[in-house]
Amino acid sequence: MHCDRELDVKGLKCPLPILRTKKALSEMAPGEVLHVLATDPGSVKDFQAFAKQTGNELLSNGESNQIFEFYLKRK
Repeated sequence: MHCDRELDVKGLKCPLPILRTKKALSEMAPGEVLHVLATDPGSVKDFQAFAKQTGNELLSNGESNQIFEFYLKRK
């Protein structure tokens, strides 16, 4: 999937992945896509809730080899 920016938050625990994501999205233009890589299993629910609360669109999420990937579209 196309992304405009990538954010690596592997090794960080809640709430740092969400806080870093929020900061990265604030620096992006509306419609741009952020690709986030995380290792915290709780990040799956965190990113779903974050997208609902902020209005940013969670385009997709998945997991491979204990690395969670998220694609968020800036509102």
